[in-house]
Amino acid sequence: MTELRIDERIDERIARHHPELTSQERRAAEALLEHLDDLAIYRASELAALAGVSKATMSRLFRSLGFTGFDEVRDHLRALRGTGEPRRTEGPPDLAAHAEQEAAAVADAVLQPGVADAAAVLAGARSVLVVGWRNSHPVALHLREQLVQARPRVALAPLPGQVLGEELADLGSGDAVVAVGFRRRPAGFAGFMAAAAATGADVVLLGDPTAAGHSGSARVWLPCPVQGPLAFDSYAAAMSLVGVLADGVLSRAGRAGQDRISAISAAYSRLAEVE
Repeated sequence: MTELRIDERIDERIARHHPELTSQERRAAEALLEHLDDLAIYRASELAALAGVSKATMSRLFRSLGFTGFDEVRDHLRALRGTGEPRRTEGPPDLAAHAEQEAAAVADAVLQPGVADAAAVLAGARSVLVVGWRNSHPVALHLREQLVQARPRVALAPLPGQVLGEELADLGSGDAVVAVGFRRRPAGFAGFMAAAAATGADVVLLGDPTAAGHSGSARVWLPCPVQGPLAFDSYAAAMSLVGVLADGVLSRAGRAGQDRISAISAAYSRLAEVE
């Protein structure tokens, strides 16, 4: 049997070892794949019964895949969820508990001391570059759209078809970068953080707790939880934090910020762009 790789996902392990499995183990593997999303509600014996195999066969399958037992399989699936992979590990979610957790996440995000520091950085910077990829991009876009109401020279990157070299080349001391880095970040995120910090600009990092390893390149680190009981991450706290940051910038802008909002609204009216 080929050597197991502990970093492989369970479905990848099953696919790789499928030719080596017995017919009974293949039946057990099919049942395992069918119930990956709700595995937490089963015991090993129940899963074996669903597959029509013995508990011993199910145990042999786990060992063939490199797991010591059913508990380690569950731990593996929880670890996948911890990286941001959508996976329902329970039965129907408790929506009341979900709503309560969302409210707590919002409070944790907006009440952290770093929010005021980040708002001060963004209000005082000569220019602001907001960067976000993948799931972080909508949060970055929303932040840019809010900030540009309160202050000038706020850019979003990367735009479709663009890379970041041109954006970083214009940055220096007195500028600010907001790096939105929620989990399942692109592989080059660490390199971007180092490059942004090297420009001399003040870097604000906004991301879930898994981004803590990148916070050494940031002047301000704003952790924001996204994981809850649902299969997909929630960005409710992140969007609330964006609103609080923008409000802080507008407050610091004073009369100039209000005049800018009035000028933008007048432009909307002249161009008939919004209702």
